[in-house]
Amino acid sequence: MRNEEIPNPAVYRLSFYLRQLESFHRGDRHTISSKQLGEALGYSDAQVRKDLAYFGQFGHPGIGYRVDELIHQLKKILGTDKISHVLLVGAGNLGRALLAYKGFVHKGFKIVAIFDADATKVGRKIGDLLVRSDQDIASVVAELQIRVAMLAVPVQAAQAVADQLLAVGIKGILNFAPIALNVPGDVVVQSVDLALQLEQLSFRMTLGDSSPGDESSL
Repeated sequence: MRNEEIPNPAVYRLSFYLRQLESFHRGDRHTISSKQLGEALGYSDAQVRKDLAYFGQFGHPGIGYRVDELIHQLKKILGTDKISHVLLVGAGNLGRALLAYKGFVHKGFKIVAIFDADATKVGRKIGDLLVRSDQDIASVVAELQIRVAMLAVPVQAAQAVADQLLAVGIKGILNFAPIALNVPGDVVVQSVDLALQLEQLSFRMTLGDSSPGDESSL
């Protein structure tokens, strides 16, 4: 099946399946059924089977899914079965928090460089990394063959920084600025708007809705 035929919500739910499977694995669970996986996340067994069927056949008759095997397959599908180098633009409060988060490496991503346009921040060390000038982005991207960037800059600077990243070959941007970036069709942007998520949370609380919250991907 071609990628364009796979619904975005199904791809989004893969991350939830993977997270739950990793939890089962830590609990020394070796096999799981679609019903058990679905119940743990609030989905039907039919939904689980349908989502996984877009990517292949992973179940075993009389067994269900082998947890470690399905974890490996989902990581391969999501492209997180190997470590990808990531650069971070923005050494402010959010940037420092992202750099301090240790969970990225466990998911296959390692921040290997951090940049900022503020000369007062350049040269300072955050964790193991030295803040570099945004003028060094091109050389570092070429040297480390980076294709993914995190954008943690003020909204007024976001598009200009995105253009700078595109010019040096970045193909994927995780954007924390509350603005829709204008990028070519061959570049993937995933936006994280924390204020928007809080608005949606408030709305769902008002309705008394406790259903799984992945519908924001629709």
